[in-house]
Amino acid sequence: MSRFQQVQASLRRAYQTGRDSVRAARAAREVEARTPEPFRPVLPEAEPPPPPTPPPATHPSTTSRDDADVPYSLRISAAWSWRLLVLAAAVYGVVWVIGNLRFVVIPLAIALLLTALLSPAVGWLLRARLHRTLAVVVVMICGLAAVAGTLTLVVNEFVSGAPQLGADAAKGIRQIQNWLQTGPLHMTDAQINHYVDEAQSWLTDSPTRFTSGALATAATVAEVLTGALLVLFSTFFFLRDGRKIWRFIVRLFPVGARWRMDDAGQASWGALGSYVRATVLVAFIDAVGIGIALVVFRIPFLFALAALVFLGAFIPIVGATLSGTVAVLVALVAQGPIVALIILGAVIGVQQVEGHILQPLIMGRAVAIHPLAVIVGIAAGVVLAGIVGALIAVPLIAVLNTAIRRLNKRRPPSIPPGVEVVSTRG
Repeated sequence: MSRFQQVQASLRRAYQTGRDSVRAARAAREVEARTPEPFRPVLPEAEPPPPPTPPPATHPSTTSRDDADVPYSLRISAAWSWRLLVLAAAVYGVVWVIGNLRFVVIPLAIALLLTALLSPAVGWLLRARLHRTLAVVVVMICGLAAVAGTLTLVVNEFVSGAPQLGADAAKGIRQIQNWLQTGPLHMTDAQINHYVDEAQSWLTDSPTRFTSGALATAATVAEVLTGALLVLFSTFFFLRDGRKIWRFIVRLFPVGARWRMDDAGQASWGALGSYVRATVLVAFIDAVGIGIALVVFRIPFLFALAALVFLGAFIPIVGATLSGTVAVLVALVAQGPIVALIILGAVIGVQQVEGHILQPLIMGRAVAIHPLAVIVGIAAGVVLAGIVGALIAVPLIAVLNTAIRRLNKRRPPSIPPGVEVVSTRG
């Protein structure tokens, strides 16, 4: 038999076996169908399939089984920890950059404050059909003239009143000496002269301290002049090309984020302008209120002290109090303790009116900041940049507060193209 015939015979046997098994199964089903239920043979039941393996238990906040094994509180704490560390590193980096570039950042910040203060005047001149560049020049010249006139009056008043104040101070020192001798301390002339000689020796034996202080003062004067020039140029270009500069900055962001950044920037600029103008008005009212008390009791350096109160009021809560303290000390030297106490009462009264009436009424809720945030901001500004840092800390907090609130505002739902918007207003 050939190989092909062997394969053919194998296929025939396999086919026949399959047919026989099918016929046997069919015959068994027919017999089972004809057999009554009680007489059917009991066939062994097939084993049930094994249950499916359950998926690993995981929390909705996890992405793997390993995360699910870590306690939930620990995972949340770790997530907060590394995010706070990243945020702290970012804040530290910003502060480090500002600290190294403070001679550029601080003049730019002051220029922004001046721009917010002077922009309404520029707007009035523009509505009078004046060219923008000419309007900016006129406003800046008027501002510089006002500053120069104020400084001239202050210097002239100080020069004319310094001799009288020196005589009053000497008289006050003699009164202190008499009190030290006749008061509860009962100090002798020898003891007083000993302390005076020690003070003089400290002054004469420390030339290097005053030399280094003079050099530092000279360097500070150079830095102030450089910063003043930068403030003038920056204010001029901010007033003239502020919109162009802002549009350029907005274009640096992705297209989807431009509308949100523009909205936050416009709102922050409005808050800054409101804050600066309200602060100027509050400072003017403070200076007038304390100035009236100084006029009534004929305190020397009237205009200089009023100008100091006006400038100090730009630092909320703290500034006007410190400048008022200077007025109280001058009143103590010039008129005695009774008048000084009256001036102190006037300063406290003006501060109460400012804190409880003027600040909420003039500034409103748009730029309202919690007093704790104000104090912490002023302290941080003093540590980072001294008096200028205290000056710009609060407006910076106001701007950031407004910007963050606007950035967190939800985007209005987009309207599909082709759908007509119908106004519901009457």
